[in-house]
Amino acid sequence: MESNFTVNMNEYLPLRDVVFNTLRQAILRGELKPGERLMEVQLANKLGVSRTPIREAIRKLELEGLVLMIPRKGAEVADITEKSLMDVLEVRKALEELAVQLCCDKITGKEIEELHRAADDFRRILKTSDDVTEIAEADVRFHDIIYLATGNQKLIQILNNLREQMYRYRVECIKRKESHPILIAEHEEIIRRIENKEKKEAADIVCRHIDNQAEVVTGVIRTKQGE
Repeated sequence: MESNFTVNMNEYLPLRDVVFNTLRQAILRGELKPGERLMEVQLANKLGVSRTPIREAIRKLELEGLVLMIPRKGAEVADITEKSLMDVLEVRKALEELAVQLCCDKITGKEIEELHRAADDFRRILKTSDDVTEIAEADVRFHDIIYLATGNQKLIQILNNLREQMYRYRVECIKRKESHPILIAEHEEIIRRIENKEKKEAADIVCRHIDNQAEVVTGVIRTKQGE
């Protein structure tokens, strides 16, 4: 295994979470490439841990869609396909359309302020950081405020589960710097529509936000297929 990633211990996290985060980052950054086998013994030796946290991390990565379990072969890094992208985004679009409409009805003044701060943080991190996962986390925080403002715990739970499957596509979109001004502008318009309680317009911009993401990531997938 030639990848040069290493485990960074965090005294506040259990070892299994540290290993999971390390492998997840390696996949998202392309240090572990699609189709690459994830051998428990080799990974354990490389990271200086036992096989148990490696096994637990691989199971969690499978739930996120980052890893595939192949019968009689074992675990390997999953490829990004248009089908998997569209399956996730179709569900996300329907749920986020509902979420932003509920948000228009229920959001508080304090949550509006939090939304503005999250958008400002996202804009600042886009301009100051080259860490795509840090940028992705800032984007997640923005959307999480909208979800929480719905007050619908079932919807929040489903969106949180879907978020894990969305993460890889979110990162691929963020890697394309030409998409950054569009993301910033769309966040600002989403806030404006929510503030004005314009439910239809808010839903429309959220759908466009997701469609634009799909277009960017589809372009990435087709480019890789042509290589």
